[in-house]
Amino acid sequence: MTKRLPIVLLLLAICVVIAVYPLLTIPDSEFGGADGAAEEVVAAVDPDYEPWAESVIAPPGGETESLLFCIQAGIGCGVLGFGFGYLVARKKYRKGDD
Repeated sequence: MTKRLPIVLLLLAICVVIAVYPLLTIPDSEFGGADGAAEEVVAAVDPDYEPWAESVIAPPGGETESLLFCIQAGIGCGVLGFGFGYLVARKKYRKGDD
């Protein structure tokens, strides 16, 4: 682990810089989602547009929406982690069979 420690620390520092840099350089910005941006574009193109579908389930608040997004991200990370772990283990045990 001592050989990898500088690389791990460098990668962690890069991750922190990538996460914090936009917050420090653009202090008065409003970070919005794709839904809001798409709604603005549609309103500019066709002001009389009426949506033809509505949400089946509307979350009661912003916190619930954030929770659902975090759960979705967690499930996605779990699936990716399982897939990568499976591929690494498959390769490892295949070498042992030879």
